[in-house]
Amino acid sequence: MPTSTDTKKGMFSDDVVIMNFSGVYDMEGFPNNSRYKWLDCRHLSGTDCYCDEEGKASLLKIIHSCPVNGIHFIDSGNYHYITKFWTDRIGRPFVLVVFDHHPDMQPPLFEHVLSCGSWVKDVIDNNSNCRKVIIVGASDKLIHSVPEGYENIVHFYSENDLNNEESWKNFSREIISDPIYISIDKDVLSPEYAVTNWDQGSMTLAELEKLLHIIIHHHTVLGIDVCGEFTPDSDLTEDLKDATIDGQVNKILLRMFH
Repeated sequence: MPTSTDTKKGMFSDDVVIMNFSGVYDMEGFPNNSRYKWLDCRHLSGTDCYCDEEGKASLLKIIHSCPVNGIHFIDSGNYHYITKFWTDRIGRPFVLVVFDHHPDMQPPLFEHVLSCGSWVKDVIDNNSNCRKVIIVGASDKLIHSVPEGYENIVHFYSENDLNNEESWKNFSREIISDPIYISIDKDVLSPEYAVTNWDQGSMTLAELEKLLHIIIHHHTVLGIDVCGEFTPDSDLTEDLKDATIDGQVNKILLRMFH
């Protein structure tokens, strides 16, 4: 089984971890077989949007036996901060590539409390192995609100940047000497392609696949996580419709990574 320091070209056939906080993956018809490790997180407290010390301790215990080298599905964007827990276990220099409509670099509202809106800043501030962060598809307006002082370590390809060919060329030429950890929030996609519980960007699924293809075939990938599932409510008909859309995207990403 891979360790936190193993690297390899290409993707992973067996190391698929599903962190089930809301029950949404059951609705999406995710495969339930021995190849996938299901982690039941529905009983946890102190984990929704903000992660307190109790929630952190519980999550670290739950993921301890799971390899970093794999594909991790971590439910809705409310739990995107879990990427920090995965990347904290990487024992060598790496580059973090984040696909997200939000930079997730807000100063925390509460000191020492990790949140889905501040976790990237937390990684940069506290993980010396993270040598560079590339954020793809974030809102230009939200990028302008990122605190100063991170210009040398964070490189943005904004939502508008990806509308011009030169930005695509620059992305493909990005010089990255260290292996990569990829984190995908599906709110980077247009609502036509995914249903999430946050405001969304305008990227097409084909564009996301193209960018992932560039990374996968030119760099060593340490691990991947995916969030941005919809949040089930009381309308079963609407939930099943949303589950079909999100489930299809997840299946496409799984096939691509495998």
